[in-house]
Amino acid sequence: MKLQGKTIATLVAEGVEDLEYYVPMMRLQEEGAKVLTAGLNTKPVTGKNGLVITPDATIESLKASELYALIIPGGWAPDKLRRYEVVKNLVHELDAANKVIGVICHGGLVAISAGIIKKGQRATGSLGIKDDLVNAGAAWMDESAFRERNQVWGRVVADIPDFCRELVMALAE
Repeated sequence: MKLQGKTIATLVAEGVEDLEYYVPMMRLQEEGAKVLTAGLNTKPVTGKNGLVITPDATIESLKASELYALIIPGGWAPDKLRRYEVVKNLVHELDAANKVIGVICHGGLVAISAGIIKKGQRATGSLGIKDDLVNAGAAWMDESAFRERNQVWGRVVADIPDFCRELVMALAE
């Protein structure tokens, strides 16, 4: 129970990649973390593969100071979430506080819009956002998962086990 008493938020919106949401959430719960699901509102959203997710809280109600970490799963949700200042501000605040931010697949779109990509830093995700990450200044890595500064990056659904392993190691430090 390496994460007992730690509160970690996961961002969701319509079209979130179901497995990139559920598997890390369950893995973090196994380690004792309290995982909050946060959406633009608390209405249920439907994941990319049809699973329904009901947010526990609104993103607007979250305070960076009260969170231990943040997870940004992929799917189509990141392209929707990146349009909201409240999302970008939260991500930027957590990054500035050097708190762990887990980013997988298309989640990198939120990282780009929040301005947390440092020039030359390593990043990964779906090939569909490779150009976006490179244009934001990242050094693209075709690796399943790794840690760069306070950020844990994962490539795609198939890499969830590696992403979860890196995430738990970063959070347990």
